[in-house]
Amino acid sequence: MQIVVGPPQSDLPPCVLALGNFDGVHKGHMEVLNTALAKARDAGWVPAVAIFDPHPRRFFQPDSAPFRLMDDIQQADALRDLGFERLHVLPFNTAMSNMMPREFADIVLSGWANVRHVFVGVDFEFGKGRSGNVSILAGIGEQIGFGVTGVTLKADASEKISSSRIRNDLESGDIASAAKLLGRPWSIRGEVEQGDQRGRTIGFPTANISLGDYCRPRFGVYAVRIHVAGQWHDGVANVGLRPTVGGTTERLEVHIFDFAQDIYGEMALVEFAAFLRPEQKFNGLDALKAQIAEDAKAARAALARTA
Repeated sequence: MQIVVGPPQSDLPPCVLALGNFDGVHKGHMEVLNTALAKARDAGWVPAVAIFDPHPRRFFQPDSAPFRLMDDIQQADALRDLGFERLHVLPFNTAMSNMMPREFADIVLSGWANVRHVFVGVDFEFGKGRSGNVSILAGIGEQIGFGVTGVTLKADASEKISSSRIRNDLESGDIASAAKLLGRPWSIRGEVEQGDQRGRTIGFPTANISLGDYCRPRFGVYAVRIHVAGQWHDGVANVGLRPTVGGTTERLEVHIFDFAQDIYGEMALVEFAAFLRPEQKFNGLDALKAQIAEDAKAARAALARTA
């Protein structure tokens, strides 16, 4: 998949463009994404997708809590796997945030992306002060020479499937519901960092991974699968502050079952399979060690059920 950041270095072939944030690339997005892919196939244009970086929420609220459902690489991989051949990463900065709808359409959609048809969610808003919507974009497209389709986001029996709904599931520890709405297990990707190695001293060494800008799931213990150094492994993980040892930094720690390899500096992907219990403070390392042993048993059982 070709990745184009900002204005392209040369003219690009015409495309059908799915436009949005698409954080999580979840089931709610599929109607927009799949209709764009189908249109591109029928018309013989390049299937393309455009996202904003940083996410507008991060730009306008720089101090807001971490909220991402996936990182940039996970998002690009998911979009490529669907069949998109070009990804436009639109730099959401002061200049772009101040663009009026016509300016955005002229410069970005027509100029940078060379669009022939744009697909967005029916509630899509754009331009300075959110002054543009699907109807306005359609009118501009008619003048410039591209089509516009507003697509209703997919819903289930409860409500619209949205990134916010998935975040709420994660924050409450409902990993199963989050996975169902995502269409895949929720996962965190990051580099294995060296920690204080306290887990090693009690017989449970851990791979420590920064949570970055990921949405914080409910603090606690999870059954997980981790892909690192080219292989998948089962494990048990803690997300939180580690109150027993006076921790103050949020982190993800994974104890990998039956594993002794040095993986510092490796990139790891941790898939969350089941929530086991909330994080809690224990009276010393012996009590913590005993509980981790019980957690490991529970994680093995949970992973066996979801295999």
